[in-house]
Amino acid sequence: MAVIRKVSSSRGSGAPAMRALPQMDEVLEGTGMRPAVERFGRPLIVALLRERLAALRAGIRKGDVAPAALQEALDGLPAWVLEEGQRRTQSGLVPVVNATGVLLHTNLGRAPLPGEAIRRIDEVASSYSTLEYEIPGGRRRSRTAHLDRLFALLFPGCASHVVNNNAAALLLALNTLAEGREVVVSRGELVEIGGSFRIPEIMAKSGALLREIGTTNRTRLSDYERALTPKTALLLKVHPSNYRIVGFTAEVRLPELAALARRKRLPLLMDQGSGNLLDLKPHGVRNEPSVQEVLASGADLVCFSGDKLLGGPQAGLLTGRPALIARVRENPLARALRVDKMIYAALETVLLAHVRGRAQEELPVARMIAMTHEAIEARARRMVVRLGPLIEARLGLRLQEGASLLGGGSAPEEGLPTMLIAVRAKGLSPRAVEERLRLGPVPVIARIESDSVLIDLRTVPEGQEPIVEAALGALAAEDAVDSRNTERVRR
Repeated sequence: MAVIRKVSSSRGSGAPAMRALPQMDEVLEGTGMRPAVERFGRPLIVALLRERLAALRAGIRKGDVAPAALQEALDGLPAWVLEEGQRRTQSGLVPVVNATGVLLHTNLGRAPLPGEAIRRIDEVASSYSTLEYEIPGGRRRSRTAHLDRLFALLFPGCASHVVNNNAAALLLALNTLAEGREVVVSRGELVEIGGSFRIPEIMAKSGALLREIGTTNRTRLSDYERALTPKTALLLKVHPSNYRIVGFTAEVRLPELAALARRKRLPLLMDQGSGNLLDLKPHGVRNEPSVQEVLASGADLVCFSGDKLLGGPQAGLLTGRPALIARVRENPLARALRVDKMIYAALETVLLAHVRGRAQEELPVARMIAMTHEAIEARARRMVVRLGPLIEARLGLRLQEGASLLGGGSAPEEGLPTMLIAVRAKGLSPRAVEERLRLGPVPVIARIESDSVLIDLRTVPEGQEPIVEAALGALAAEDAVDSRNTERVRR
């Protein structure tokens, strides 16, 4: 860049160094800037250059920038903007292969959507739609009406409402039904639901007053009865889906609590959490009641997530007595917490799969749960056989019994039997192996146990198996190169 003046060899904190800093137009007119401008656009490059020159100017004032360092920084501006432009524009939200065996991995986006839901999202997102419009009558209607027909089939006699996540559903219900009044809840159910969000804090933000009863490990029906006063607005029960208390314990079963609520003419709200609509007992998950079971047990209102066992997008769903849902919909907070057309499109597809009884065929999470140990073992054996000629003795692969986890705060300690591929590499720690898989062209996220990296194909669609194999092959090739280099040094 000939337009950049040479820096004087005098001390870099004075006027000579300041004068060496070029004007913005001078830098942009230099031929070295043209590739960056063409690649990232002039506005971004101008912003980056202003940032860089301002940093150099501040360094000069402090006396921290020597003449040689300043000259090097100025000469390196074209390379710097190219690298920085790439870093600033590269998305951090990218697809990964979830080989951890955790089906609802919160850090990895929880439930993957079915293809039909993705198609419907594209359909309504790329065009105008009937989000709040009724074609037959040519007039406005509520967006909540789109799912009412499906909710009525899934939860007969109930009404439902959708917000942006389950914490929002709980917040909205508490604010609607108990603002300024007391909500009775067992101490053993005051859970933290992830990301440091806690039930008592959500209750405080809703304006409801928390009335704790019982102890951490034991709560009886009499504790609820003694807590009821004219200030009581609601009974709350929270399914402890992300923890277990074992040993000397006692809790009030939902039918008993529902009977008390009916006698006292108080609504009973159940935070079911996972959004499960299936019978999971045949798959070995025994302590994850479905939303239908919770309603049948007497809950007046149930809130749950859309992106957990329901198998859909992030959303919070409320279902229950129509009179209570009507009050929820009239709350001004309902508008603040509402979801957009893409969530409605995806939810419609997912709910329709449940209505048709085809969840296990059409929803990825339900398919993963239903996958048998034998099927996973067969896939794992085939992968090891395919990799055999490629990796030879460079990687150690062996099959190992294990358990997949539902995750997402669902059914802790209730694993699904699976067959794992345990990976070890010569000269590399398990952490190093995990890191290399994670930092590949397509990140493969695995887990570490003991001295091995474990790959669980339950959470890897068959179409992604070649990605896992390519990542392991690259790891073996890297190990081979390192081995050859070591041998040359020995010679």
